[in-house]
Amino acid sequence: MEYNFREIEKKWQKRWVEEKTYQVTEDDSKQKFYVLNMFPYPSGAGLHVGHPLGYIASDIYARYKRLQGFNVLNPMGYDAYGLPAEQYAIQTGQHPAITTVNNIDRYREQLDKIGFSFDWNREIRTCDPEYYHWTQWAFQKMFNSYYCNDEQQARPIEELEKAFAIYGNKGLNAACSEEISFTAEEWNAKSEKEKQEILMNYRIAYLGETMVNWCAELGTVLANDEVVDGVSERGGFPVIQKKMRQWCLRVSAYAQRLLDGLDTIEWTDSLKETQRNWIGRSEGAEVQFKVKDSDLEFTIFTTRADTMFGVTFMVLAPESELVAQLTTPEQKAEVDAYLDRTKKRTERERIADRSVTGVFSGSYAINPFTGEAVPVWISDYVLAGYGTGAIMAVPAHDSRDYAFAKHFGLEIRPLVEGCDVSEESFDAKEGIVCNSPRPDVTPYCDLSLNGLTIKEAIETTKKYVKDHNLGRVKVNYRLRDAIFSRQRYWGEPFPVYYKDGMPYMIDEASLPLELPEVAKFLPTETGEPPLGHATKWAWDTVNKCVVENEKIDHVTVFPLELNTMPGFAGSSAYYLRYMDPHNNKALVDPKIDQYWKNVDLYVGGTEHATGHLIYSRFWNKFLYDMDVSVMEEPFQKLVNQGMIQGRSNFVYRIKDTNTFVSLNLKDQYEVTPIHVDVNIVSNDILDLEAFKAWRPEYKTAEFILEDGKYVCGWAVEKMSKSMFNVVNPDMIVEKYGADTLRMYEMFLGPVEQSKPWDTNGIDGVHRFIRKFWSLFYSRTDEYLVTDEPATKEELKSLHKLIKKVTGDIEQFSYNTSISAFMICVNELFNLKCSKKEILEQLVITLAPFAPHVCEELWDVLGHETSVCDAQWPAYNEEYLKENTVNYTISFNGKARFNMEFAADEASDVIQAAVLADERSQKWIDGKTPKKIIVVPKKIVNVVI
Repeated sequence: MEYNFREIEKKWQKRWVEEKTYQVTEDDSKQKFYVLNMFPYPSGAGLHVGHPLGYIASDIYARYKRLQGFNVLNPMGYDAYGLPAEQYAIQTGQHPAITTVNNIDRYREQLDKIGFSFDWNREIRTCDPEYYHWTQWAFQKMFNSYYCNDEQQARPIEELEKAFAIYGNKGLNAACSEEISFTAEEWNAKSEKEKQEILMNYRIAYLGETMVNWCAELGTVLANDEVVDGVSERGGFPVIQKKMRQWCLRVSAYAQRLLDGLDTIEWTDSLKETQRNWIGRSEGAEVQFKVKDSDLEFTIFTTRADTMFGVTFMVLAPESELVAQLTTPEQKAEVDAYLDRTKKRTERERIADRSVTGVFSGSYAINPFTGEAVPVWISDYVLAGYGTGAIMAVPAHDSRDYAFAKHFGLEIRPLVEGCDVSEESFDAKEGIVCNSPRPDVTPYCDLSLNGLTIKEAIETTKKYVKDHNLGRVKVNYRLRDAIFSRQRYWGEPFPVYYKDGMPYMIDEASLPLELPEVAKFLPTETGEPPLGHATKWAWDTVNKCVVENEKIDHVTVFPLELNTMPGFAGSSAYYLRYMDPHNNKALVDPKIDQYWKNVDLYVGGTEHATGHLIYSRFWNKFLYDMDVSVMEEPFQKLVNQGMIQGRSNFVYRIKDTNTFVSLNLKDQYEVTPIHVDVNIVSNDILDLEAFKAWRPEYKTAEFILEDGKYVCGWAVEKMSKSMFNVVNPDMIVEKYGADTLRMYEMFLGPVEQSKPWDTNGIDGVHRFIRKFWSLFYSRTDEYLVTDEPATKEELKSLHKLIKKVTGDIEQFSYNTSISAFMICVNELFNLKCSKKEILEQLVITLAPFAPHVCEELWDVLGHETSVCDAQWPAYNEEYLKENTVNYTISFNGKARFNMEFAADEASDVIQAAVLADERSQKWIDGKTPKKIIVVPKKIVNVVI
């Protein structure tokens, strides 16, 4: 029977659906294993060959674990909200829901062709009201919670309301936006609105004033990773920094738990380090500085309390409220111009850029340790969101302060004995402190750090700050609260209405609040988000339903929130929903969550390290506090797949002609390289007729060939439509089959590494599968498999493979597994092996990689169930033992020939056999050997 991959793959894909092969339910008799891919955003372009890389890698592992007897959950769905569908709607008028469904249908068609073991019965779409019901529910829970620092967990906001009525907020240790103080009497005297404003200071989901990346042309706030070089990634529109009232999530409250959790999960060290740096824990002191000739004072945070005597200037973040308060009339014009320039740069760009800019505010601050008046500057190297948005600058011991001081001619005062700061700052935290205070000035306070080590000086100063009420000792985190509002249409609606300007939650029983229809997908003429176009977007608190806007009376009917949730909202707890996707009473049933617990293997890209992977960990920890999630960490093991880059091809057009010259002849002419569609190139050879048909301007193209062929140039670039190097997996499946595509993507290199797509090697993988098939069927379609017992050589070849592949799969070293398969099949082919005992185990071992052909051959071998339900073979070390050893026979250190001996042969027997061999006589030449050295299982050296 011929290997007809098209028929085989269609047959088994159909049967898998009919027999529900990949549907899974909880089974207490089996150990669970949960495999998850970061679900895709369904773009209009569909999948290219780079997209399935991670899916194939995880699918191999899922199939392998199932063969090991695990109950494997391997779901898939779609991150269906996104700006591209909304932009398309703005351009064409087509509703984003239609675009999204069409794109999902295309993705599903492509995914099905590749033969994944996804349980499609569990499919979720973030734009489905049945799904975002639980996103809205979680948001409401966060709104109705605060974070107790003492208990280190989220608690009901009602606890605060009761405590405030009895004690005020005295002694309260809760995460908050700003430190405030009030008594029980003051709380009880406040209006409902005033109480709500105070509670907003503590809520985990809260409305707050925050700096955002605002894109006027798109009419929305953008995340940092959606902004490149001051413009929007999509559309290239200008982006500025702007302060807006936004919904935020108090992620910062969970900073320490996010750090601690990294020690309990199996992620790469580099990714853990990225998160640690992003969370940015630092221990230090907050110190109060008074403004000269003013009642104003402000707080700075420093990790280097030992450097207080070296402060020679202060710096404010451009966004700081202090800028307006401290800027003098003489400096206002210069400061305003500077602020206007910095609005166009995101925080990420400011962190990366080391250039020096700044402006003097005109004010001075008094150093509480020296009494000196130091100038207050404004510069964008200080960020408003970290610490207090104001720093004390010690240029002798901080590189950025040093560069600033050098640029603006400010004093640099060294504080460590023997340090040289003539060319650069001395940043090391080692040495003996000096100039603290300086010997030539009258001490301003009774603290001296001179003669102490830096470590001793830090602790001494922190104690002094605390004892003398100059500030407080504090742990700070770089991690910011997440901005949770977007001024877009295509996103989850907030389940929020406004009464007297304050937000209230709609009833939980009324969820989901569904996205309304709008006439336009653009912001309104008055600058409101697109939901401002909705005519039926008001909440009737009596009838608990959405009603027409004209019924708003601010008594029982109130306006609904016009913003929508951001992209990460729907992806933050989706792993829990996959466990129980059809439950309309809860996010997940507690018993089901107790069974699946969390994700055992999560596969996705490193680009999500400081976005999704932070937000989803925070979200899950909150749900853990709510007793919804049984595990505090959502993703136990994480594997980051690399990127498949494009391998572009070029043709070379002779200048001012329509003639194209082949690669190795191009240097003889003046040519222009032009990208050509890689799908009309095979092994770098151009299909001339396809090229002529590709574009009208090439219809009359002429060619200068080499050896009758046109050879294209090539380069590794990002896979993109503009470079014509996008390879559609459908074309590979049609030409070679899904099993070839799956194996070839894994064969390209280690899963974690980025590598170029190169079809030049795909024929080899396809030939391998055909050779594997030929172990079962002859060229004349004769069925070859017999029940004869296997030979030692055949068993050795098989068990060597099983051992190798078992180890490789655990390490995700799939490329070396495929090499091992090729070696084994070659060995069995040369041994003319057709033994069922061998081939049955070989089929099972290959099944995770090439499931279609293995299902077919498993069926041919007489099995009535899927190969997925077979048992993963165990290798037997006995078969791997070497019975004989090949020795290299050397004379005076030079290898001359080889001899076979039993693996346990005695040394004296080996020596005698070597000397007796007639080939030895030629090299001994009648002489008596001085000695014979036998290196066990390797070499025999005869010294003459």
